[in-house]
Amino acid sequence: MSVLLIAGSPSERSRSAALLDAVAQRLQFRGVRTERLQIRDLSPQALILADFGNPSISHALGRVAKADVVVVATPVYKAAYSGVLKVFLDLLPQNALAGKTVLPLATGGSPNHMLALDYALRPVLQSLAAKQILPGIYATDAQVAVSESGAYEVNADIGQRLDDAVNTLVREVLPATEVHTRRFAPVHFSQVRCSV
Repeated sequence: MSVLLIAGSPSERSRSAALLDAVAQRLQFRGVRTERLQIRDLSPQALILADFGNPSISHALGRVAKADVVVVATPVYKAAYSGVLKVFLDLLPQNALAGKTVLPLATGGSPNHMLALDYALRPVLQSLAAKQILPGIYATDAQVAVSESGAYEVNADIGQRLDDAVNTLVREVLPATEVHTRRFAPVHFSQVRCSV
């Protein structure tokens, strides 16, 4: 399973990036590899001008195409997802998320912007033909607080919701054969013993 984590924040360090880190840790603990796409690292001019020939843009679009699962994280500004994410999503082909499962994540200053996930981001993800969009996870600034060391830390409530979302991803998206090979070592038929 290929999981692409899309960071839609214009900031290098952000609470939404902390949510992505938490998802990545949980998936890696289960043996699932992840890749990260920082939209802020793409060419700004190529993004704004929709320059599909730009190497950073074409490479980013190719990464989305190859992913089985896409996790999108964004801060909420003015009751909508970030402009950086909007510009990138506008570059994706109409069926860019066909056959993919998507987990939307967002952070905002207060619970007042929680509906931005359902009323702003989810319709765009659906229009890109996502096969399945999992229930989004919204966290306030208080739920992803800055620790004494200066790092962002996800509180227990959001951590539990992330656990549930990752469990759903692994259970519903990871093929059954992969789940079994991860849990049990292969057994040669000559070693099988039956009793009646």
